[in-house]
Amino acid sequence: MRPILMKGHERPLTFLKYNREGDLLFSCAKDHTPTVWFADNGERLGTYRGHNGAVWCCDVSRDSMRLITGSADTTAKLWSVQNGTQLFTFNFDSPARSVDFSIGDKLAVITTDPFMELPSAIHIKRIARDPADQTSESVHVLRGHQGRIARAVWGPLNRTIISAGEDAVIRIWDSETGKLLRESDKETGHKKAITSLAKSVDGSHFVTGSQDKSAKLWDIRTLTLIKTYATERPVNAVTMSPLLDHVVLGGGQDASAVTMTDHRAGKFEAKFFDKILQEEIGGVKGHFGPINALAFNPDGKSFSSGGEDGYVRLHHFDPDYFNIKI
Repeated sequence: MRPILMKGHERPLTFLKYNREGDLLFSCAKDHTPTVWFADNGERLGTYRGHNGAVWCCDVSRDSMRLITGSADTTAKLWSVQNGTQLFTFNFDSPARSVDFSIGDKLAVITTDPFMELPSAIHIKRIARDPADQTSESVHVLRGHQGRIARAVWGPLNRTIISAGEDAVIRIWDSETGKLLRESDKETGHKKAITSLAKSVDGSHFVTGSQDKSAKLWDIRTLTLIKTYATERPVNAVTMSPLLDHVVLGGGQDASAVTMTDHRAGKFEAKFFDKILQEEIGGVKGHFGPINALAFNPDGKSFSSGGEDGYVRLHHFDPDYFNIKI
């Protein structure tokens, strides 16, 4: 499995997202410029210029027409995927950390960081079909998280919003009323800040990664803990295969170990776990810094990772990957 190295970002990667067909890959980095690539050969297709801060997150609409990005410049922007023009800018009072389109793309959830006296918040916005009709009013603003919210996504049928972040608590909110419905259990939950969250393809469960060196699999409706995947280093990124029962974790190492030089360059690896048995089944090395972003192609035949080293590595699986037995 030879990776395709995609060099287009000058700063560390923050987020990766495939479109629904899996032919385009969108990447966000701290260099202000979200980029779109062809997902089969890693060719750069174009960039989206307009942010003037790190871009933390993006999402693409089901029809691959709209891109939404959240940035440290305190804005979230809507773009035309096709020609890279800005369609609308949502302005906030603090950095926009996470963005997620609802099923049907009529709503978006945007989270903002705490800043000065301002607490973190989850904003629900209506997304107009015609950009000319777009307004910046929030349908709801949800507050209750302590510290930064790493990720907020829509639950089944857009009825709920699942959020997680620095306070290590996963919360489920009613998207109609803005009420808090559930919180993850202190005993079974993460012990340190949650860095990432990814839903399964069918939307029935999701996986979270945390600085407590583990990832956990949860039921999306009941918030029951299903599985825990333990590893030796903080987890910065998680994703799940849409095809096989595999969970992939990407991470860094403890700050204390960073200065230790290693003769094996590119030792930062994406670790594959069996979703059911919680066993590690393999790893893909190659990055020269912690892995900050992971995404699986919707067809399950390739995945990409984005690192602190500014590279996106695109991996097309060999046939024997599909026959791994434990």
